[in-house]
Amino acid sequence: MTDLLTLQTDALARIAETADADELEGLRIEYLGKQGSISALMKTLGKMSPEERQEQAPKIQGARSAVTEAIAARKAQFETEALAQKLSSETLDLTLPAPQAPKGSVHPVSQVMDELAEIFADLGFSVATGPEIEDDWHNFTALNMAETHPARAMHDTFYFPDRDADGNRMLLRTHTSPVQIRSLVEQGAPIRIIAPGRVYRSDSDATHTPMFHQVEGLVIDRDINLGHLKWTLETFLKAFFEREDIVLRLRPSYFPFTEPSVEVDVGWQDVNGRKVLGGDGDAPGHGWMELLGSGMVNRRVIEFAGLDPDEWQGFAWGLGVDRLAMLKYGMDDLRAFFDGDYRWADHYGFSPFDQPTLSAGVGAGA
Repeated sequence: MTDLLTLQTDALARIAETADADELEGLRIEYLGKQGSISALMKTLGKMSPEERQEQAPKIQGARSAVTEAIAARKAQFETEALAQKLSSETLDLTLPAPQAPKGSVHPVSQVMDELAEIFADLGFSVATGPEIEDDWHNFTALNMAETHPARAMHDTFYFPDRDADGNRMLLRTHTSPVQIRSLVEQGAPIRIIAPGRVYRSDSDATHTPMFHQVEGLVIDRDINLGHLKWTLETFLKAFFEREDIVLRLRPSYFPFTEPSVEVDVGWQDVNGRKVLGGDGDAPGHGWMELLGSGMVNRRVIEFAGLDPDEWQGFAWGLGVDRLAMLKYGMDDLRAFFDGDYRWADHYGFSPFDQPTLSAGVGAGA
């Protein structure tokens, strides 16, 4: 075991003479790594007879422990010297203000809700709200979706075992349209409202979540036509995206609560890998993006609200608030809205002191 004693003595001497932590780490690998010299001796124990192993194992283990302890002690010495050098060279200015504590921020969805309220208030709309736990009649039947209507399949939601006093099933609302019915019944016509809020559907992927936010608009008055609808949406989108080159395209569609119904497409272009709304979708390098659904309120819906459809007409529209936030502020995954990651909220959040105003720009705090 003369070679073992020499190996140990040499290792301890070299460890004591190391100049820095990097050199020390090299010695640790040389002696104690998987291919290290002392590790190689440990592996030979398995090839020895029981008598040899009983005699040699304590010696090899002793050498390994001595080298390990020497490396640990030298490493601690380097750390102590580094700390002492840092303390001697750094100074703390006690006259400087203390670091600010972490502050909360306004969630992008809340910010967009405020922006919507600001824009539509200027257009003469009021904000209406209603319950998130709805009955079957307000959520479906009053919106021209009978119990066997196929459109209900697109609104798969979460039902409760409870029923209301009239025997209607209770559920989490699938859109904010029930607020329109409740407002019409309570206030009558004429009426101009937007109905923002949380809605629920059985859907989950990168662009859909079981809970999301929606805003719907309703105008009921005399002599209302599709021209009023197009102007309202165009004015709203120009103010929201703060661009005058917003171009709309209306396509015929079907919704049970509107007739005629139209899908609203908006022109967009790719800017550095991001879809930016603006410009004619038929122009070179541009395209059309389906943004929202709308149409003239169905006569049956007006009747369900207790009004005469021969006297009152109107239009309605709806779109996702979360999607508006994604398009305007550059988020690409809806699930991040609900993850609760402070870093995401800190990056995309808004200062509570930056209130959206039409004069300063509804997105001025971004």
